[in-house]
Amino acid sequence: MTRSVGVAEAKRRFSELLDRVAGGEHIVVARRGRPAVVLVPPGSEPDPATRPAPTGFASIAGSLAEWPELDDAIDDALRARKNAKDRPAPDLG
Repeated sequence: MTRSVGVAEAKRRFSELLDRVAGGEHIVVARRGRPAVVLVPPGSEPDPATRPAPTGFASIAGSLAEWPELDDAIDDALRARKNAKDRPAPDLG
């Protein structure tokens, strides 16, 4: 069973939470509504459902590292952007 608590509650009830974790529970400590840490018993893996899914560019960054034509695709996109007439290309230094 996974339970979620806020940081303030976790601070107030830390000893109790440690006892519950020792009993096999997984406790998600959230900061401003977002998971910050997961308390789990030693040697166990946290529940994958408690890990937020990557969003935006982070969701594809790992797969881009394995794309051998990435540099060529970036060069092509930058070249096309510089030739665009609707707005100026940013100066990337």
